[in-house]
Amino acid sequence: MDKKEEVMEYTSKINLFSVPLIHITTGKSENGVWKRGIARGWIAVGDIAFGILFSCGGVAIGGFSIGGLSLGIVAIAGFGVGVFALGGLVLGVYAIGGAAIALHASVGGFAAASKYAIGGLAIAEQANNALAESAIKGSCFFKAGEFLMKHSRWGLVLLFLPIVLNIRKKPGEKKL
Repeated sequence: MDKKEEVMEYTSKINLFSVPLIHITTGKSENGVWKRGIARGWIAVGDIAFGILFSCGGVAIGGFSIGGLSLGIVAIAGFGVGVFALGGLVLGVYAIGGAAIALHASVGGFAAASKYAIGGLAIAEQANNALAESAIKGSCFFKAGEFLMKHSRWGLVLLFLPIVLNIRKKPGEKKL
């Protein structure tokens, strides 16, 4: 018999249009089979997350989504699809990534777009020239993307913060 595993599950009591405001869940092992935690809400965090406003997970689908595989208006991911996409391999109207393919403008190692592209290998109507550079440098998305990439290492610090806070607890205190 499998030992009962503790599963993190939080669903807010507040619902908007029958959808919880916040839903956070983790996966669990049931009879030796791993069951993924599927979160659904306005704000969703889980192995698989469907969030109307925000989603974060291995697979994240929602307005602003962060994940390994991400689909949203703003998608930050290893593989992302969105209007504004940032990550390893991304597809969008505007895209920044290792390989960025966009309808309008892209920046990346490989950058392909219909209008503007800047990158190691850039394919577009205006590619790696002054016009492409001025169009991209004037965009708020590309400015924000540059800032995120420049300071992304601080995101790693935030990942370790809960671990450090739990280690610092005194014996007998309740852990997070």
